Amino acid sequence: MSSSLRQKENRAGWLFVAPATLHLFLFALLPIGVTLVLSLFRWKLYQPDKTFVGARNYQYLASDSAFLNSIWNSLRYTAVAVPAGIVVALGVAILLNQKMRLSPFFRTLYYLPAISSGVAISMIWIYIYLPEKGLLNVLLGHLGFSSIDFLGKSETALWALAFMSIWTGLGPKMILFLAGLIGVPQTLYEAASLDGAVGWRAFRHITLPMLVPTTLFVTVTSTISAIQIFTPVYMMTKGGPEDSTDMAGYHIYSEAWVSFNTGLASAKSFVLFVIIAVVAAAQFRMTQKQLEGHSTF
Repeated sequence: MSSSLRQKENRAGWLFVAPATLHLFLFALLPIGVTLVLSLFRWKLYQPDKTFVGARNYQYLASDSAFLNSIWNSLRYTAVAVPAGIVVALGVAILLNQKMRLSPFFRTLYYLPAISSGVAISMIWIYIYLPEKGLLNVLLGHLGFSSIDFLGKSETALWALAFMSIWTGLGPKMILFLAGLIGVPQTLYEAASLDGAVGWRAFRHITLPMLVPTTLFVTVTSTISAIQIFTPVYMMTKGGPEDSTDMAGYHIYSEAWVSFNTGLASAKSFVLFVIIAVVAAAQFRMTQKQLEGHSTF
C-alpha cells in the first residue's frame, strides 16, 4: 500500500471517529474535569465568589455520616437489584427464545417499561405499594396476610425500590440476553446431546459460558445504573423514611439543588464516580479468566 493511500485511509478513519470522540469529550470528559475543579472550592450556587479549599471538601466527606449512609444504601440496593434483575431477565429470555406463537408480543410487552417515563412508572408503583388499598396489599389480604406499608417503613422501603427495579429494568436486559442466546451455535447443543449433556448440564456447560460477554456487559451497565438511581427515589420516598432510601444520586441532588452547596456536591459526585469506576474495574477483573476461556471455547 502506498503512503499516500495510507494517509487517505487514516484521515477517513479519523473523520469517522471524530463525532463520537467530540461527543465523548463534550458530554463525559469535560463535565468530569469541571466537576473535579469545582470540588476544590467552597461555593454556594447563588453566590458569585468561590473560595479555594483544596482537598478539604474530601476530608469533610470522610466524616459526613449522611453521605456515607447514602453510599451504603446505594451499595445495598445494587447488591440486591442487579443480581436479581439479571437472573429474572435471563429466565425470561430463555422462555422467549423458545418457539412460541406469541413470543414477539411478549418481547414487546416486557420491553414497554424501558420506553416509558420513569416518573409515570414511579407513580404507578406508588399506587401498587399503597397500604390497605394498593395492589400488593390487596393480594396479600386475599392470601390472609396483614397490610404492609412498603414505602412508609425503613425496613421495607429500600427493598421495595429494588423489587420495582427488577420489573423496570427487565426489557433491556432481556433483549441483550435474547440476542446472546440466539447467537449460541446450535451445533454445540447437538454435539453435547450426543455425549448425553442435555437440560441443566447443557445450560451450565454451553449456555452460561457462551453468555459470559453478554452477562458482563449487562452486569456492568446495570451496576452503574443502580448506583446512580434517582427518579424512583425522588418520586416515591424522597430519601425516607429515616434516610433508609437516601441513595447517592438523590443525596447529591439534594446537596446541589436544595442546599446549593455546589463545591461539596461536586466532591460527592467525584467520589461516586471513583466508586463506580472501581466497582466496574473489579467486575472486569473477576470475569477476565472466563472471557479468556470463552474466546477459546
